[in-house]
Amino acid sequence: MAVCMFCEKRSNAISSTLGVCYACLRERFDQVWPGLEKVHHRSRLPYGLPPAPPREPGGISCNQCVQGCIIPEGGVGYCGIRRVEKGVLRGGRPHEGGLSFYHDPLPTNCVADFVCPGGTGSGYPRFAYSQGPEYGIKNLAVFYHACSFNCLYCQNHHFKEYSIRGLRPVSASQLAAQVDESTSCICYFGGDPTPQILHAIKASKLALSNTRGRILRICWETNGSVNPKYLKEMAQLSMGSGGCIKFDLKAWDQRIHTALCGVTNSRTLDNFKMLAIEAKKRPEPPFLIASTLLVPGLVDQEEVSMIARFIADLNPEIPYSLLGFYPHFHLKDLPTTSRTHAERCREAALAAGLKRVNIGNQHLLGRAYQ
Repeated sequence: MAVCMFCEKRSNAISSTLGVCYACLRERFDQVWPGLEKVHHRSRLPYGLPPAPPREPGGISCNQCVQGCIIPEGGVGYCGIRRVEKGVLRGGRPHEGGLSFYHDPLPTNCVADFVCPGGTGSGYPRFAYSQGPEYGIKNLAVFYHACSFNCLYCQNHHFKEYSIRGLRPVSASQLAAQVDESTSCICYFGGDPTPQILHAIKASKLALSNTRGRILRICWETNGSVNPKYLKEMAQLSMGSGGCIKFDLKAWDQRIHTALCGVTNSRTLDNFKMLAIEAKKRPEPPFLIASTLLVPGLVDQEEVSMIARFIADLNPEIPYSLLGFYPHFHLKDLPTTSRTHAERCREAALAAGLKRVNIGNQHLLGRAYQ
């Protein structure tokens, strides 16, 4: 049981890494942030990642995400993959993807599986092979080893190790060639596709061209921090193919979001608004899905209620998935999400006006924190 260093509150829902409770994060953020910023900086050093987004006068600007890095010669961006060599911005271009991929049988453990064509048959026959789950069909899962955020509870933090060891580049054409006759969707996740979005867009276009005349959905799981001009291309690819874009809305309060992820959520929320307008053009299968990881002591009913109200004001039909938290990375001392916590958050989301609210990762739900 940790103690808040500011108010001395004791709780098993206070992480010793953060050393501060939810109330103090919101009420004393200016006092709290310098210490939390050091935590974020230290968490990146073992992986050779810049502690903060570079802002080098005379460097080369990378405009792919909210960080807005200005990278010096020989340096790397905040994501660890965008770099400058001999005056040229490299990393994440169409011929040099830093990624892993595998084929995953459908239906799979996808954030959108409760509404997507692969999990439910939504959009049949235009966008799905069957009226129910697509048994016998598979997804090409593409994991990008870079991210524009620095989430202290990252469930896939192992990708950061590759910033030191490096990866054998996979070109967009090589990735597109992995789509065979039994592949009905591609899902880009990670890390996050944002730092390598040029590669993902090129691979998607090639794959769609190679499979013209049959179903191939293009889907994304993202923190939503991408430059809006690239988001428009992502949206076009998903809208036309029957795929979806899954936004991870990690917190509503910017102070909580910054404490957890090291960065503002303003770009994410603005981008979500833009996609919500597009979502009305194709109600089924759902084009835009939101999700939130229920971090004990930090992402509670109040946070979920505000996120849900934001979504409902845009379109109450947008599906929303609440995900169980498992102690990981630098927040290993927090408990798992309790079933009570999850149910209360679902009730709050429904009360805020959303019509399709799901509890995912139910196998992780415990009883430790109420």
